[in-house]
Parts: sequence; structure tokens; C-alpha cells
Amino acid sequence: MGRRSSGDDYKFLQIVDARAALNQKVNLIGVVIETGLPKQSKGTDCFCTIKIIDESYPSPGISVNFFAETMDKLPQVLTVGDIVQLSQVVMKTHGPEIYALFNKKFSSFAIFDRKDNSNFLPYQCSLKYHAREQDKKFILGLMKWLDDHQIDTGLTDLHSLKEIREGERFNLICKILHICEVEKDKWMLLVWDGTDTPPVTIKTKLEEELENPLPLQSVNSPLPRDILCTLPPLGTVLRVTIDRCNEKLGVNFLKSNRWVKLINIRCELHTALWHAVLMPFTKLCYLSDEDDIVLQRMRDHDERRKSKWGWMPLSCFPWPSDITETDYPDVPFVSLMRVLVNPKVVGKFHCVVRVVAAFPWIVEDFRSPSGVYRIRLTVEDPTARIHAYLYAEDAEQFFDGYPSVYALTKKRNLLLGTSEGDDGSEMNDYSRNPPWIRCCLKSYHIDDNDVWGSRNFRIFATTLKV
Repeated sequence: MGRRSSGDDYKFLQIVDARAALNQKVNLIGVVIETGLPKQSKGTDCFCTIKIIDESYPSPGISVNFFAETMDKLPQVLTVGDIVQLSQVVMKTHGPEIYALFNKKFSSFAIFDRKDNSNFLPYQCSLKYHAREQDKKFILGLMKWLDDHQIDTGLTDLHSLKEIREGERFNLICKILHICEVEKDKWMLLVWDGTDTPPVTIKTKLEEELENPLPLQSVNSPLPRDILCTLPPLGTVLRVTIDRCNEKLGVNFLKSNRWVKLINIRCELHTALWHAVLMPFTKLCYLSDEDDIVLQRMRDHDERRKSKWGWMPLSCFPWPSDITETDYPDVPFVSLMRVLVNPKVVGKFHCVVRVVAAFPWIVEDFRSPSGVYRIRLTVEDPTARIHAYLYAEDAEQFFDGYPSVYALTKKRNLLLGTSEGDDGSEMNDYSRNPPWIRCCLKSYHIDDNDVWGSRNFRIFATTLKV
């Protein structure tokens, strides 16, 4: 049955009734459960889709397609669960799907905060929207229904970053930390949920480190320190870019410092670093900080952060490999991101890392002609990847003096996760799974006139026990 407002013939249809009113203009009030990213249509208009539900059709909901002259005239839903009022939308079909079409010439919309029933003023509305006193009772009715109704987005496969897999499409609950333009018309989101992306197999040959070294991040432009210092030091910050075929997407609608559901993003690996892509069909729902799933994610993260050993990578539990030992075994671990954003240039840290590359890679070249060790290791954890040097007496402790070429090769292969033959030579250095090891790192600078720009890291007080 329709919901008729008193005093005139202005009528809201429930969604279940509107679905039967094909090719007719209808008025709807619904709860937003999903929003598509706005984009330029094939013509001159801008386009986006939202999905709504009401008490008559709580699942899976119905899509509403919007067209407007500019991006800012499209609906900008702040939080999943907000209420949208639609007037004069046309019910259409596309294959088996029934949807509502917003026509910029005669349709109107207004969006209301789901938790604000004090004044019933929309936080966004179209130019043709006209408020009616009698509309308030329908908005209030939906608000009361929401108090007792758990919104079902129709998704049962919501994931965290620790569950992502290469080449697959995922639905993530995460927080958008930062939005930046990395190239002309190419944007990147930094997202985070407090968990760690899984470690990946390193698929580069050892000798490639000279001509084609493993990069320290998945994009060419490094993040400036002022942005790094705003990122959480625990849990992976995933880089998400917009696919080049989707450059006309309305990135200005994306909001930082907000929790979202990202629906249908593709996960990829770039040089053994996790990366994700927003697809043309990606959808998102902004979540409230008070939503149960957000509160649970924050509780899990807070418990991990407060734990003495919670700063270890999740994938190395219950404990990292015992092939190394440090001179400070009781010092709590910190992440590489915490190392990077340390407020002082000089510092000492206890970390759990993987060694993913070494330069030079030939053990006969580990020492200079004068006999001094000088090796650059590339180390990583779920939060960052850095260069850390083994030098002089620190390397002497690490390798337990000056072992033979055979013994040193075995140490290198174990450290880098390379399989070896009976003679200690590497058999397969193209597919490596380095172990998680404990090590001590110290930071220092080599130029008093540019202390941050010349900051380096060295491994010290650590011994490889093989």
C-alpha cells in the first residue's frame, strides 16, 4: 500500500509497491545502504547510483540511478543509514533488475541525517526539492524503524586486509586516511583497518638488485614525512589507486578520515608489495564511527597496540624465527613505520622484519678490498620497507666473525629464504619466502646540514645463529 500524506494527493510509495509501478513517476523515502562512486557518463552528464531499503523491502534493496550536469549536483551521502527522500523518479527495468531513475529535469531529492530528528532539515537537497510539513512523519517513521533494524547490505563476504589475495576482488571495511594525486589525473587513497596484509613470495632474482632493485613502496612518488607522521604506526596502510580507465571518477566525493565499506576492489602485487585498485564498478558506503563493526575493529587494534608483543607482524605468531638473537631480547618490538616516524633522527629500535633483498648479493663481495663488511639489506614488515645496512663491526657480530664462503652463503640463503643445494649454492632464488627475524636497528644521519634527508638505518646488536 502507498503512504499518502494528509491534505493533498502527494503520495510516497513503499519500495515493494514502487517495483510494480514500471514506467511511472513515484515518490520514495528510503534508507541508503550503498553508494556508487560518481563518474562522468558517456555523454555530458555526471552519474552515480545509490541503493535504498525500507520496511517493505529490507533486502536486497533497490538501486536509484542519478544523472546531473555537474558532480556537485549528485547526492553525497555522508553515512550508510542516512535517509533519502525522492520525488518524481521513474521506475525502470534493465534485464531482470528493477531500478528507479532520477531525471534532472523533473526529479528531486533530499538527504537527512539518520540520527537527527530535531529539525528535519536535509544536509543536501536538489534545486527542485520542496519541504512539506507532512513529510516529517515518514522520515521519523524510518528513523524509528532503523532503531530496531540491523541494516543488511546484502554482503556476507566482508574482509579485512589480513585476508586479501592477489588478483581477487574484495569487499573491505577500512578507514580512508589520506587522498592524494600521485600523477596527473591519477589518485591514490591510503586505507587502513588495523590488521596486516599477508607476507608475499618474493619473485625477483638476487642478481637483479643491482640493475632493478626492489622498490621501497608501490608507487613512484614517496610520501612526505608530514603525511607519514599522520599514519597509524601499527597495521598495514594499503595504497589504493583509481584505474586509468576510470580517470573521470569524481574523486572529490571521497572523504578522508572516514570508515567505509569498499565493495568490489581488486587486489594486486607490485614488486612484492600489496596494492589495490578502485574499479569502475566499485561501490562504497561511509560508516559511522559508532557502527558496531567499526567499534570492534578499533577495539581489536587498541588491544593489539597495548600488548607488549602485539607489534609483531600478525603472520609470525606465536613467535618469529629463532635464527637470530639480539642483545636486548626483553625490549618490546616496534614497527618499521614507528621507526620511520620517530620524532628524533637518531634512535634505537627492536623490530621483527623479513630480509627481501641484499646488495651486493654475491657473498665474496660482502667485504671491501680492505676487509670491511658493507652490505645493504632491504627489510620489510607489514607497515613499511626500508634499506638497512650491515657495516663493519655490526656485520662482524651478525655473521659471527668471518666465516668461509660456503658458510656465509648458507647464512645468506637462510636469511633471504632461498632454497639451496648440497654445496650451499642457491637452487631457486626466483621464488623466495624469507623468515621473520628479530633485529635491532639504529638510525643516524650523515649530513649535519640535512639530518632528515640523510637519515640512514643500520642493523646492530644482532647475531645470525647458523
